[in-house]
Amino acid sequence: MALKSTVFKAQLAVADIDRGYYADHALTLARHPSETDERMMVRLAALAFHAHELQTVCGGDGTLAFGKGLSDPEEPDVWLRDFTGLTRLWIEVGQPDEVALAKACRQSEQVAVYAFHHAAEVWWKGIATKLTRLPNLSVWRVPTEASQALQKLAQRSMQLQATIQEGVLMLGDASRHVDIEPVRWK
Repeated sequence: MALKSTVFKAQLAVADIDRGYYADHALTLARHPSETDERMMVRLAALAFHAHELQTVCGGDGTLAFGKGLSDPEEPDVWLRDFTGLTRLWIEVGQPDEVALAKACRQSEQVAVYAFHHAAEVWWKGIATKLTRLPNLSVWRVPTEASQALQKLAQRSMQLQATIQEGVLMLGDASRHVDIEPVRWK
């Protein structure tokens, strides 16, 4: 018998001071049985970093949502689609291979990867030269301390505030917060 995903609900209030974007997002996250709280929360942080693109890319007329993630390798962890159904942004979390990233770059205008695991540097050294031909790809490194601290925010029902200022995401609830300053690798 297969294990089922665990459903998490998040009310995410985004205040992106850098881009003048302020909005509330009601989100549902399905955590695959093999996914950790750390990875799930990095997905949520990645969505917060790109929430402004609902306005800046789609003029407010689009959908920013979580894909099926680990349940379906053909879908991104997070995506932004405009009103026509065109995928404008494809976000992957972890260390995807170059074939998957090349395919994502063909299917979307922009692709972002958020690498977070302690082995991310090893992955990057092995793949960096293979990704230079993908101009619509950006790769970010979430510091290990920040990604591990994020998992402490994971609860089945979350009320979170995401403030982005000077490239730093401050994500937290009523009792604690985590500062995330990703490093751009590409």
